Amino acid sequence: MTPSAPRPDSTRAEAGLLAPGWTGSAAAAATGDAAFLSALLEAEAALTRAQAALGLVPEGAAEAVTRAADPARFDLRALAERARGGGNPVIPLAADLTAAVTEAAGEEYGACVHRGATSQDIMDTAAMLVAVRTLDLVLADLARTEAALARTAAAHRDTVLPGRTLTQHAVPTTFGLKAAGWRALVLDARDRVTRVRDALPVQLGGAAGTLAAFAAYGAEDPAALVAAYARELGLRAPLLPWHTLRTPVADLAGCLAFTAGALGKTAADVLTLCRTEIAELAEGSGGGSSAMPHKANPVRSTLIAAAARRAPQLAATLYASMAAEDERPAGAWHAEWEPLRDLLRLVGGAARDAAELAEGLRVDTGAMRAHLGLTHGLIVSERLSAELSGVLGRARARELLTELARRAYAEDRPLAGLLAEVPELRDTDLAGPTDPTRYTGCAGTLTDRALERR
Repeated sequence: MTPSAPRPDSTRAEAGLLAPGWTGSAAAAATGDAAFLSALLEAEAALTRAQAALGLVPEGAAEAVTRAADPARFDLRALAERARGGGNPVIPLAADLTAAVTEAAGEEYGACVHRGATSQDIMDTAAMLVAVRTLDLVLADLARTEAALARTAAAHRDTVLPGRTLTQHAVPTTFGLKAAGWRALVLDARDRVTRVRDALPVQLGGAAGTLAAFAAYGAEDPAALVAAYARELGLRAPLLPWHTLRTPVADLAGCLAFTAGALGKTAADVLTLCRTEIAELAEGSGGGSSAMPHKANPVRSTLIAAAARRAPQLAATLYASMAAEDERPAGAWHAEWEPLRDLLRLVGGAARDAAELAEGLRVDTGAMRAHLGLTHGLIVSERLSAELSGVLGRARARELLTELARRAYAEDRPLAGLLAEVPELRDTDLAGPTDPTRYTGCAGTLTDRALERR
């Protein structure tokens, strides 16, 4: 007999069974249904307080609504199910909040709930509150990540390893420069996230974005009400209501997708360099396998890489929703809610994992040094081409190096030994040009320059 599927409940629904990248993170809690409910109630209460501050409702109404806006009073599951009736959760929430205020303080104060607002005003404002709080968490983890990478880059400023292009050894580089590059991307992400966080606005426009209802309820200057509302919540006051002008959401999409990709670059490199046959890096505490006891999988990097692959598609949905018709769209606004939350969660989880990855990363300098010799010394062929062109001429130097490269592999001999047998080069000192540790260009200087950035 096939067991029946369990009925979902409000706690099990957010367990994150298939989302190890964000499960248990601070971002998960900051974006959960309970967090959104709290933000919706904060938005409602702040609107009443802003109206009270301008004398548009009694001061007692602000106190009554704020007291009633206690998330513990409201049934999340019931709100979610009733949201189907009007297409968003604000409609049933406003009704329940009105009833709670009326019961506790009377009909006069109950009538002040949601006064002049439309559902999108509250929903968008709540989304901005949730986003600001989640971005604060992301920024804290980005700060941990860049600090750890700065230490790694400084410690390995002169640690030489093979540079790889198109999967093959190219010329030598340093691990310090690689880590400094990872950090530069983290700082780029930090700067973008900070700019977006600091610009996120409240939403207040009324039914069609004209603020008409607030004037009808007595506001001589509705713009002053918007400013007071923004002050109550610590958000920016927008120049215009943005019901169908979705710049704030698009900006969120961009900075979050960029952050996922920036962290994904580090993860991609670590995943390559921690392969068994390379083993230049290892995660501080790898994950296990259900079938192979010997494995220590790079789980942090794997989860970051997964987030980096999902984020662009989620951002694409948010960008697509910018083409919103009329003064309130049917579907475009509604399409934003889940991908925005998913993006916040993904990036919050990835930032957490990136901090743990950077702080625990293990570097095997011996493996890096050993791998410089895998191509029999041909990793410095670029330098030798330049050096020998001055001695033999460009055409002869290229011809000679091509032939010696073939022999180095065929005879399993180092390039330096083969060069020592070339009669034309007997009086040429090639000790320096054949040493890969002495061909890292400006890697040290570039690392120092990168670490000056704060």
